[in-house]
Amino acid sequence: MPHTLFISDLHLSEDQSQISQLFLNFTRLTAPHAERLYILGDLFEYWAGDDDRDTPFHRQIIAAIRSVSEQGTPVFIMHGNRDFLMDEQLAQACLATILPDPTLIDLYGTPTLLTHGDAMCTDDVQYQAFRKQVRDPAWRAGFLAQPLAQRKATIEQLRKMSEAQKQTKAMDIMDVNPDAVAEQFRSLNYPRMIHGHTHRQKYHVQEVDGKTCERWVLGDWHETGNALSCDANGCRFQLIKL
Repeated sequence: MPHTLFISDLHLSEDQSQISQLFLNFTRLTAPHAERLYILGDLFEYWAGDDDRDTPFHRQIIAAIRSVSEQGTPVFIMHGNRDFLMDEQLAQACLATILPDPTLIDLYGTPTLLTHGDAMCTDDVQYQAFRKQVRDPAWRAGFLAQPLAQRKATIEQLRKMSEAQKQTKAMDIMDVNPDAVAEQFRSLNYPRMIHGHTHRQKYHVQEVDGKTCERWVLGDWHETGNALSCDANGCRFQLIKL
């Protein structure tokens, strides 16, 4: 049956060979059978800029995504909180399209909102300040003007700081805020919502202004992967294994 696949939070890196192989198998065996593939953020553990796309590891991942596109499955990529510096050079190399966050699509007749999800984690005030800073065009231009090695060193420092800060934050602070979720539903006439970021794979049904809304949260890829498969009859989670 015609279907569309959604994945997020793979955090691909050279250090995680099992997950990388899992993704390569997914692009070879599963993704080409879908009508479309949406990657809703954090494809990479981090992305220092499109001038870093020529490493052997990045070339392998890019070639795998490009192969999906060449077989007739359009690929759409959204920025995450780890790879917000992905740009058009990477998209062109992958034969993919970069989507704005959020994006509203018609999914087999059902209006569906796609977002990475981090913008709804409004209780994490510290993170939201960082998010606003790094998405500022002036900050982005200044950072990308630095040598690649310097950018990578800075990102490594930020990653270490982020991991240390997580140890002191309550788990609920790092989850989506219910009011922020409701506002997203409200602002676009109560569509279905699909997002990642929190790594808390689950299907939610909630009432917003008397409307019944559904929210699908994608899981991260660790020892196994996962995708959300949607068709004209609805959506369901799909386990991805080696």
